[in-house]
Amino acid sequence: MPETLDEWLDSAPRVDTDVENIGRSYRQSLLDLAALRFRPVPEIKASLPAAGLPWFMALFGRDSLITAYQALPFHSELAAGTLATLADLQATASDDFRDADPGKIPHELRFGELTALGEFPHSPYYGSHDATPLFLILLDEYERWTADTELVGRLEPAARAALAWIEGAGDPDGDGYLEYQTRSPKGLVSQGWKDSWDAIAFADGRLAEPPIATCELQGYAYDARRRTARLAREVWGDTTLADQLERDALDLRQRFNRDFWLADRGYFALALDGDKQPVDSLSSNIGHLLWSGIVDHEHARATAEALMGPAMWSGWGIRTMGSTCAAYNPIGYHTGTVWPHDTAICAEGLRAYGFHRESKTVVLALLKSAAAFDYRLPEVFAGFSREATAIPVEYPTPCRPQAWAAGAPLLGLRTLLCLDPDGEELHCETVSLEGGGRLGVRGIHYRGRRIDVV
Repeated sequence: MPETLDEWLDSAPRVDTDVENIGRSYRQSLLDLAALRFRPVPEIKASLPAAGLPWFMALFGRDSLITAYQALPFHSELAAGTLATLADLQATASDDFRDADPGKIPHELRFGELTALGEFPHSPYYGSHDATPLFLILLDEYERWTADTELVGRLEPAARAALAWIEGAGDPDGDGYLEYQTRSPKGLVSQGWKDSWDAIAFADGRLAEPPIATCELQGYAYDARRRTARLAREVWGDTTLADQLERDALDLRQRFNRDFWLADRGYFALALDGDKQPVDSLSSNIGHLLWSGIVDHEHARATAEALMGPAMWSGWGIRTMGSTCAAYNPIGYHTGTVWPHDTAICAEGLRAYGFHRESKTVVLALLKSAAAFDYRLPEVFAGFSREATAIPVEYPTPCRPQAWAAGAPLLGLRTLLCLDPDGEELHCETVSLEGGGRLGVRGIHYRGRRIDVV
C-alpha cells in the first residue's frame, strides 16, 4: 500500500469528542478502510476500497465510489484511486454477456476460474446502472474538496463518455429516464444498489417487471448533470456543454416530480416498471432523492416525514422497505433491513433540505447502534424496531468489515457538522449533542490545507 497503517492513521483528521460512540466508531472506520484497501490489478498503482469481507473482497464500482465519497474529508486519496481505476476499466464496446456499453462504469471485477473460462461475465461485469452517474458525482465532489484539476482534466474523456452513456444506452427507450434490463444469461435482474432479485416490488408484494427505472437512478442522473456542468464551465472551459447539462437537469427534475410523485401516498414511487407504472412501495430510495437534490421543495417535507415515520424508521436506522409493504421482511436483504450506508445517505439528504433535527437523530442513533457491533458497523442489520428488541439484531451473513458501512460514520460526521465545500471556503455549523457532548474534527483535508472544525 502507498501508506502503512500507522501513516494512514496519522494522516487522518483527529476527532475530538467525549461521546464514546462517535470516537470509537470513527477510529474503527479508519482501521477497516485501511484493511480493505487493495489494488485490483498489478498495473494499477493506486489503492481503492474493496467492497467487503468475506463475500466481496473485489472491486465493485458502486461500492468504491460511495465509500470514496464518504471518506473525502478524511482520506481523499481513496477517491483519486477509485476514479482513476474505474476510468481505466470503463467499457469501450457493447457486450451483451457482460451488460457492457461504451462509457459504462464497471460493476464488479473478479479473477476466478469460471470468469477466466468465460462462464461468468465478471471480467469485468457492467451490470449496475448507478455506477456511471456516481462516477461523475464523485469526480465533481473530489475536485471541490481537493482542487485537483489535473486529475479532473485527465479524466475529462472518461467523464464525457459517461455522459454519453447516460444520454444514450443508459436510457434504451429514450424516455429521459435511466432504466435497466439485463441482456446477459448470467446478469443481475436488479441493477440499482438494491440488486437482489426481489428488491423491486409493489406495495402488494408483486415483483416489478423490467425494464425498470428506479427513482434514485433519476436523482443520480440529475445530480451528475449539474455537477458535470460545473466541471465543464470551471475546469474544462466548455460553457456550451455546461449550459446544455443545466437545461437537461432542470427538465429531468420537472418531469421526475410529475411522474414519480404518488400524491395519494405522500411519497415518491420506488420505480417505474416496464409498462411505466409506478411501483408504489415505500422505500429508503426516497432518501437518496433528497441527497441528489432532485426533490421539489413542495415534496421535501412529506419525503422527510415518510422516512422518519414508523414504517421506515426503526429507531436504529432507516429500513430499506417500509413495514407496511407486503414484501417487508426485517431480515430481507433489501426488503426491510437497515443498511448503515443507506441510512447515512438519507441523513445527509435530510440535512441538505434543512431537516437538521431529523438528520441528527438518524446519525446519532446509527452511531449508537455501532456499540452493539463492537463499533464496527456491519454491511446490514435487521429492521426490527428499537422498542421491540432494545438492541440492534444481527443479520445472519453480513460482510464485516464492509467498505460503505465503514464509511457511514464518516459521512455521519460530515452531516453532524454540516460540512459543505464552497470554493476556497469550507462551511460548517455548530452542533449540540445529547447531554452537551463535545465534537470537533481537527485537520480536515481541504484544497491543500488542513482545517479545524470545533
